Amino acid sequence: MSSLTGTGAVDVADVICLGESMVTFLPSQPGRLADVPSFARAIGGAESNAACALAAAGHRVRWVSRVGSDGFGDHLIRAIGAYGVDTSAVGRDPRRPTGIYFRTATDRSTDAHEVVYYRRGSAASAMSPETVPPESLDATRVLHVSGITAALSEDCLALMRALTAPRAGRPLISFDVNHRPGLWRADSGPRVLLELARGADLVFVGDDEAETAWGLAGPEAVRAALPEPAVLVVKQGARGATMFERPAGAGPDAGDTVTFAPAPTVDVVAPVGAGDAFAAGYLSARLRGLAPKALLRHGHLWAAATLTVPGDLTAPPGADHADRLVALDDETWQTLRLGPGWTSAEDEEVRIP
Repeated sequence: MSSLTGTGAVDVADVICLGESMVTFLPSQPGRLADVPSFARAIGGAESNAACALAAAGHRVRWVSRVGSDGFGDHLIRAIGAYGVDTSAVGRDPRRPTGIYFRTATDRSTDAHEVVYYRRGSAASAMSPETVPPESLDATRVLHVSGITAALSEDCLALMRALTAPRAGRPLISFDVNHRPGLWRADSGPRVLLELARGADLVFVGDDEAETAWGLAGPEAVRAALPEPAVLVVKQGARGATMFERPAGAGPDAGDTVTFAPAPTVDVVAPVGAGDAFAAGYLSARLRGLAPKALLRHGHLWAAATLTVPGDLTAPPGADHADRLVALDDETWQTLRLGPGWTSAEDEEVRIP
């Protein structure tokens, strides 16, 4: 597995994030889509969310995708670029539109939640090994992708298979499973996601999606099914996260170092975007060469920053503030309660008395 802590050349990105971003329409009030009178425009996309958070934290980040030659494409490039992300590698497609979607304000886990996508045949669905040659993505310390891209089209699946295939000189591949059953045209999603995860170096997966997709219960069962990645992070919701890591250069049969970090209590405003933020926080900490427990704690804090705002994208907590919280002893860490505005609060203002 490639190192995350080496110093690259000036033109080498810290992270390249590849995937579709869409213009998101957020409701002005709760209720069914049929009853919502107006919507606010935002941006949404697992990989671009991670890219924006990483860039806002000061990392050199490039977003690779395709958008239409339309106003929505203009908006995405401008909005994502405003976070400091390099968008120069984003292709413009004169024949296919930029994807958009609408959602309700309710929790995704409830039956009342509605999401309507207008992304089939989008510009991003035309990504392929021909339009995005894998070798063009080598100038980075980390290439971050997700299973969502594989579900967009056969061309996108071919690209994902090319990116996760063994190849001399490829960057470290970070893969967020992001199981979205509604995006797959058949029941092939779980099988394909397992295949792609096995080809990655670093994998993020929620225990809930691992159980839904693969029938696996608990972090140890996930690791048994995914021995190939050198690092596996199993997110366990409000409970915390478990990381399995093999020594550098060791094969799948080598023993793991296992680290568990509980999540702080969070007063959730909107339960969207937390997984993307967790991955970004973890990658940021790993690029800085931090210890295993700190990697997971930074992931939790970045997720908490997103959970405590209405949308699915926000700037991460400042490094100094986050580092102070991450350095707390275990007992004090578990007394944290994070609510809206916590990212600008002093330590004593976010602790449970």
